[in-house]
Amino acid sequence: MTQLLDPVRTAYASFEDFVEARSEALLRFAKLIAGNEHDGADAVQEALIGLLRHWKRVIATGDPEAYVRRSIVNAHILRKRKYRRESPQPEPDERPVAQDGEARVLSLHTARAVFAGLPPKQRAAVMLRFYEDLSYAQIGEVCGCPESTARVLVHRALRQLRQTWRRTADE
Repeated sequence: MTQLLDPVRTAYASFEDFVEARSEALLRFAKLIAGNEHDGADAVQEALIGLLRHWKRVIATGDPEAYVRRSIVNAHILRKRKYRRESPQPEPDERPVAQDGEARVLSLHTARAVFAGLPPKQRAAVMLRFYEDLSYAQIGEVCGCPESTARVLVHRALRQLRQTWRRTADE
C-alpha cells in the first residue's frame, strides 16, 4: 500500500504544489458540475479550504484530487438542496432551432438548462463518467456510494436526458 502512495507524496510536496498543478483541471470539473463558472469557483475554493485543513491526513492516505473532487460534488449537492428549498427552478423557455429544415439542434442555453435539470448526484455521475472518463468504481468513490449505485446514477441520468431531449425535439 505504501508503494502506491509514494508517487502521490512525491508528486505534491506541499499543498501549494497541488493547488498549482491541479487548480485549472479542478475548476473545469467544478464548472461543469455546477453549471456555471461562479458556483464552480466557489465549490473549488470550499473544497481546497477543506483539503488544507486535512492536508497531512489526506496526503498520507491517498490521492488529494479524489478528496477535492468528492468535496466539490458534495458542495454542489448541498447548494442545490438549499437552493431548491429557497426557490423553485424555472423551466427552460428556449426551443430547438431547426437547421436545413430537418436537423434540430439545441442551443447552448437550452442544453445547459436540460443538463441542469438533472439531480445533483446524477449530474455529477454523468460528468465523471463522460467528461472525466472515470470508471464506475471511481465514480462511486467520488460520490460516496457503491459502484452499483454509480451505475444506476449514470443510467438514470442518461434516461432522463433522452426523455427531455425527445420532449424538446417534439415541441
